[in-house]
Amino acid sequence: MLQTLHIENIAVIEEADIAFDSGFNALTGETGAGKSIVIDAMGAVLGQRTSRELIRTGAPKAFVSAVFTGVPELPALTECGLHPEEGELLLQREIYADGKNACRINGRPVTVAQLRRIGTSLLNIHGQHDGQQLLDEEQHLGYLDSYGRMEGYQETYAACYRTMEATRKKLRSLQMDEAEKERRMDSLKFQIGELERAKLQPGEEEALNQRRNLLRNGEKFVSAIQGALWSLTGGDEGGGAVSELREAASALAGARHLDEQFAGLHERLGSLYSEAYDVAETLRDMESAFDFSPRELDDLESRADLLYRLKKKYGSTVEEMLEYLEQCRVELDRIAFASGTAARLEKELEKENAQVRRAGGLLSDARKAAAKDLELRIQDELRQLDMPKVRFSIRFQNKEPDETGMDEVRFLMSANVGEELRPINKVASGGELARIMLALKNVLAENDTVGTMVFDEVDTGVSGRAAQKVAAKLAQVSRKRQVLCVTHLPQLAAMADTHFSVEKGERGGRTYTQVLRLDREQRKGELARLTGGEHVTAAMLAGAEELISGAEAYKENLRA
Repeated sequence: MLQTLHIENIAVIEEADIAFDSGFNALTGETGAGKSIVIDAMGAVLGQRTSRELIRTGAPKAFVSAVFTGVPELPALTECGLHPEEGELLLQREIYADGKNACRINGRPVTVAQLRRIGTSLLNIHGQHDGQQLLDEEQHLGYLDSYGRMEGYQETYAACYRTMEATRKKLRSLQMDEAEKERRMDSLKFQIGELERAKLQPGEEEALNQRRNLLRNGEKFVSAIQGALWSLTGGDEGGGAVSELREAASALAGARHLDEQFAGLHERLGSLYSEAYDVAETLRDMESAFDFSPRELDDLESRADLLYRLKKKYGSTVEEMLEYLEQCRVELDRIAFASGTAARLEKELEKENAQVRRAGGLLSDARKAAAKDLELRIQDELRQLDMPKVRFSIRFQNKEPDETGMDEVRFLMSANVGEELRPINKVASGGELARIMLALKNVLAENDTVGTMVFDEVDTGVSGRAAQKVAAKLAQVSRKRQVLCVTHLPQLAAMADTHFSVEKGERGGRTYTQVLRLDREQRKGELARLTGGEHVTAAMLAGAEELISGAEAYKENLRA
């Protein structure tokens, strides 16, 4: 349950600490005092979408924290690597004026999405506009599936439907008219022919550029080689550096045994001669290998130009063009053999359609069984909410399979004896809509483990005996889980186990809201105000006492 809520700088609330109890907690106050701001703060700390406009004017940030007790090991917590400490969980959220958020659970940083996922397992907020969702018939199927716990049937159906849609997409891509087919095949054949005639080779562009660069500078290379060779060998007349080094070494040969210094110089000249001789031989090999003609350079330039033109159409590299060529071949084969492939896909589609309809039929059967039970449960709840003559029905209509199944679902009702069943959005008044929504929420809540339910003015349009019935229903619900209710009705406030008053005032030219926990005498005054307005009389106080006493007697019977 929600034990404490701490609020800082949320709208008109500068700072507030609210300690909730188990059972039925009610919040009352004048319109505009800030009751719904308390609910907004709860939503913020549970990870719901908020706006920076929520921050109190002049404050750099807003802060909300909530302590939950009796928290089990929830899957949403385990997924985030979190665990309640002795069943206690502390949720915190800071909202900054620049739109940034800082969220923590038990001091550990989490994302807003993680906070939201965990928050929905702890507390459900049912707002004053939830009844409008009941008027949207597209929501009805979701309510039914939630009640019937259709997850297993839905997963099986969804898997079959996805497979069928994938096959249908493949088939659709093959089904083109003959003229378009011929045009596409001609285009592919042309592209394939152009690329095949080019006889592309992986890596050829780099080798081509290297050879082309060499040939473009051929005269410079030959001149350099020949000049170096002449210096080393002296040409046909001899006398080059190689010969001179050999002669120098021979001149010292006779003296190398007479003195170590001559021996060293002779050895060095021998090394220089060998190195010069090797360089000369290497240059001769290069001169012999350097055989080219102007035609070879023209051929290389033509090849480079061809690759440039092809790259503009088919890819930025030779490798990309080869990959595109293979794609064209595959597509051409696919189109050429499309008739056979389409026939095979049509057979697959027929079989998968049958599987979808079988899975959809099982889902429909399960929904219809759940619908009968839900109808009885809703009617029983509505009888307890002072709608004894109401008839509630769930109508099914078949449709072609889509993502949700093969069912269109509508909630119908007849509020008065003798009237036919009609769509809820045609016949339900505001008060009836609020009670139907309360009944539905109460029934759906039985399937979840959320420990706290918050109702934000869901009693709109309800008064008199109906209000008393709604109060009794909330008291029943609060025996199993914590209930927090924002209300304007004295009947609901009187039924609360714990009563808070949200009051607005001014201080220093600023508006402030405070949340006060009321004792029994203070509750009488608040109920009298709810009943009669600003001027409270003794009769109103006596009526308030009667309301509280009656509520206490009713709750005592519930405990029995």
